[in-house]
Amino acid sequence: MNGAGKIRVLVVDDSAVVRGLLSRAINSQPDMTVIAVASDPIAAIERLKASTPDVLTLDVEMPRMDGLQFLEKLMRIRPLPVVMVSSLTARGAEVTMRALELGAVDFVAKPVAGDAESLAAYTEEVAEKVRAAAAARVTRRVARTPVGDRTLPPRGAALPSIARGAAPPPLARSVGTASDKTIVIGASTGGVEALREVLMPLPEDMPPILIAQHMPGGFTRTFAQRLDTQCRIHVKEADDGEFLASGSAYIAPGDWHLLVERKQGRLTIRLSDGPPVNRHRPSVDPLFRSAAQTAGGKCIGVMLSGMGADGAQAMLELRQRGAHNIAQDEASCVVFGMPKQAIAAGAVHDILPLREISARLVELSRG
Repeated sequence: MNGAGKIRVLVVDDSAVVRGLLSRAINSQPDMTVIAVASDPIAAIERLKASTPDVLTLDVEMPRMDGLQFLEKLMRIRPLPVVMVSSLTARGAEVTMRALELGAVDFVAKPVAGDAESLAAYTEEVAEKVRAAAAARVTRRVARTPVGDRTLPPRGAALPSIARGAAPPPLARSVGTASDKTIVIGASTGGVEALREVLMPLPEDMPPILIAQHMPGGFTRTFAQRLDTQCRIHVKEADDGEFLASGSAYIAPGDWHLLVERKQGRLTIRLSDGPPVNRHRPSVDPLFRSAAQTAGGKCIGVMLSGMGADGAQAMLELRQRGAHNIAQDEASCVVFGMPKQAIAAGAVHDILPLREISARLVELSRG
C-alpha cells in the first residue's frame, strides 16, 4: 500500500462502462483508490511498468490477449492479488474456475444496471473483495505449459481441467464404516483452490461432506462439476431433501444456505433462502450449527482460507457437541481470517497445513 495507507488498484477491462463503474465503487471507499485503468492486458503491462498496484481487477475476454493468458503470465513473472470480473454465464463460470486455478484470489460478477440499493450492495461487495485480495498471500506460479501454447477455446468449448494425474497420490481407503461420520467444511477467499487440494486425494469411501463456500448463484454448479471431474469422490451441487451418501461431497448452491437435518433416521439436506448470515448466503454458520445439532460427536468440522469470522462461533458449538475440528494454518492460507477467528474462539483441535488436511480427514473418518 502507499504511504497514505490506501489500497492501490489497477482496473483492467475492455468496457469503458465497466471500468467506470468499478472505478467509482473503489474510489468511494476511504481505504482504496484506483491508480490506473487499462482496456486490455497489453495496456495493463504498460501501466504495471509505471505503477505498483496492490490489487488488480481483471476481465477475461479482451482484445489482443485474453485474461487467462495474461493472468498466467502475471503469476509467473510478477505475482499480484487478482480479482476476476466475471460474467454471470456458464462460460463466465468456467473461465472463472480456471482463473482461480491459475492464481486469482477471488472474483466478482460484472456490474449490471440497477437501482441505488443494488448499486450500493455491489459497491460493498467489490470493496470487500478488494480488501480481501489486498490481505491475500500470493505466490509465484510455475506454468504447466508455455503461456503462448495456451489459448482460450472457442465459445461453447470446454475449458481444460487439471488432469487426474496431477492429483496427489490417492490416500488409502478407510478402515471401518465411514457412513456414521459427517464432514462439514467452511471456506471463503482462497477456499476454491483449498477445497480442490483437500478433496482431490480423498478415497471413494469417505463419509458425506457438506461444503459452504462463499460463492454467488450461477457459479456453484460449475464449481461442483469441475471438482467432480478432478476428484475420486462424487462432487455435486446440493439439492433440497436429498439423503447424504458416503463418497459424496455437496456444495451449497449460490444464494442458498446449506443445512443438514435428520429425517426417518437419516441425515438429509435442507436448503434455505433465509436472510444472509454474517452478510453471506451461503454462510458457514448455518451449516456448522445444524451439523452440531444433528451429527454432534460424529461430525468433523474444517475451516479453510477466508476473510472474516463466518462460522467461528458455530464451530465452537460443534466442538461443544463432541465434534473434532480442523483449521487450515496461517502459512498455507490465502487469507487467514476465518481459521484465525475459529482458533481464537477455542473451536479447533488441529491446526494443519493445507496439504495435511486430507490425510487427517481419512484418519478421523475411520470407525
